[in-house]
Amino acid sequence: MSLRRTGARGPLTVRHELDRSVQVAHRGRDLLTYVYAPDDVQLESPRPYFHPITTLGGDLVSLFRPHDHVWHKGLAWSLPNVGPHNFWGGPNYVPGQGYVQLENDGSMDHDRFTALDVTSDRVRVSHELVWHAQPAAGEQVGAQIVHEERSFAVTVPTPDAWVLTFTSAITNVSGEHLDIGSPTTKGRENAGYGGLFWRGPRSFTGGTILAPGFAGGEEVRGTRAEWMGFTGQHDQTARHSSLVIVDDSMNPQHPPKWFMRSELFAGVNPAPFFSEEVPFAHAQTLRFRYAVVIADGDADPARAETLAALGRTALHQPT
Repeated sequence: MSLRRTGARGPLTVRHELDRSVQVAHRGRDLLTYVYAPDDVQLESPRPYFHPITTLGGDLVSLFRPHDHVWHKGLAWSLPNVGPHNFWGGPNYVPGQGYVQLENDGSMDHDRFTALDVTSDRVRVSHELVWHAQPAAGEQVGAQIVHEERSFAVTVPTPDAWVLTFTSAITNVSGEHLDIGSPTTKGRENAGYGGLFWRGPRSFTGGTILAPGFAGGEEVRGTRAEWMGFTGQHDQTARHSSLVIVDDSMNPQHPPKWFMRSELFAGVNPAPFFSEEVPFAHAQTLRFRYAVVIADGDADPARAETLAALGRTALHQPT
């Protein structure tokens, strides 16, 4: 399916950089760029990502390829332990050895687009991907591990917040049983990252983690909740922005444990594989769905709950 045309039917518009990315804008201001064909090196597990992501007011709320973790890419579907394969990037946690760089950094590769719907109040993009193992010496492309059907949609329900919904259906085509886990399931305490992972701007370091009835720091990491979020402050403008991610009730391990960071960097990650592996048999399909709410301004638990409600509403819309 071709995405050559530009959608321009209302406040929401779409631009396509052929064979590279899709941009969604609201009233002429970019909200996100979805890079579906990245040019990352193999060590960083090339995979699609959302960056830049901005608020309706124009503040940047994502960080791309930070020097401390170059495999962090804005907002991305990233899984470090899919059986023996790493679709997160960088080294793996190995019991008794710590982090070790292995030859297992796979890639999530765009195959074809299946939908582009642009209306006055919603944009929806769907495509299919093939996840490949890291190529062995002399190979151009690694073995097929997963087939994925992915879609995302953008809506703008209020003057100060917009919503990104993200849906992924992954099917194991490897011919083997793959357990999906995390460094914690491999033995590293309280490091259960994996799934839809957001890395926030540098200036958000030291910001506030939000959860139902909670505003604080990393002590909330590893606890279960339907939603969690983050509020931080920008350099230069001194304005605040907030982000809330809502986990769909149909997701595996709902409500999930969360991998949250605020001290070294800003990070939000509903982690369905945090401390318990999810079995993934050959030919089995697993489905995941999330709403990401991006808002101008500061937030406390009460406002974060209001933002989460916007995410729930978006999740009830058809995929």
